[in-house]
Amino acid sequence: MGTYVSFTHLCPHCNYSRQWQSQPVVGSTPVGNLHLSAATYFTGASFIQLEKICKAMNLQIFQYDTFRRHARSFLEPAIIHKWKMDQQHLFQKLLHGGKIGVSGDMRADSPGHSAQYGSYTLMHLDSNCIIDLQLVQSNEVGGSYHMEKEGLKRCLDLLDSNGLEVDYIVTDRHPQIQKYLRERSITHFYDVWHFEKGLSKKLDKVAQNKDCGVLKKWLRSIKNHVYWSATSSTSGPEKVAKWTSIVNHIQNVHLHENPLFPKCQHPDRVSRDPSKWFKPGM
Repeated sequence: MGTYVSFTHLCPHCNYSRQWQSQPVVGSTPVGNLHLSAATYFTGASFIQLEKICKAMNLQIFQYDTFRRHARSFLEPAIIHKWKMDQQHLFQKLLHGGKIGVSGDMRADSPGHSAQYGSYTLMHLDSNCIIDLQLVQSNEVGGSYHMEKEGLKRCLDLLDSNGLEVDYIVTDRHPQIQKYLRERSITHFYDVWHFEKGLSKKLDKVAQNKDCGVLKKWLRSIKNHVYWSATSSTSGPEKVAKWTSIVNHIQNVHLHENPLFPKCQHPDRVSRDPSKWFKPGM
């Protein structure tokens, strides 16, 4: 039976018999077969590839249907049980720390708006621990465009049911998410990567125009400035002050009107390429 083998010995003289087994059997399941299925499943390996290797070496192995039966009957329930145990332990730990900051995003099974399944992940920012995962099917919510909002709603409802209060959440700029979080009165921050990605696409498109050649020289600097403004600031107004200072900086003006960021932090020096600066009004 797969990797399991047993021998029955029978003495023809006294009729004494005994059975030898290569591995224990629990119920009707050989433990070694189950261990091989678990090792394959838990490491993310492919049973199809493992089966090809065993057949090439003339090693006995069970069929794919047996592997799937092991997964349904033992492995997946064990994963779900372990996940729920750890999740409840984390919830109990977070209850003592007051309001929590989280971030969330959805990953779909295909790009664009034709996905059938989406997995929404919610992460606790202070510990970098995943605190919830929700799988959403598009026909549950009337289309793939609505899956992200539903996934977030299920995550937040689970936190509420366990007594956890969200202080703020970081997500992408999905319009439905923005509206939903406003309705729930939860402070919403944008993921700087999504913000930079959207901005860079627009700047790349503008830089293709023949009158905007100087912009090409600044694309990398503007991208870096987005991240620097977000990571080096301690408040929202300070982020805005640093970010908007780029308008002056690219014109070779390094003193700013905003008192939260009155001057660029780079050393004063004369540029070796005067043509890189933007001209006011152009």
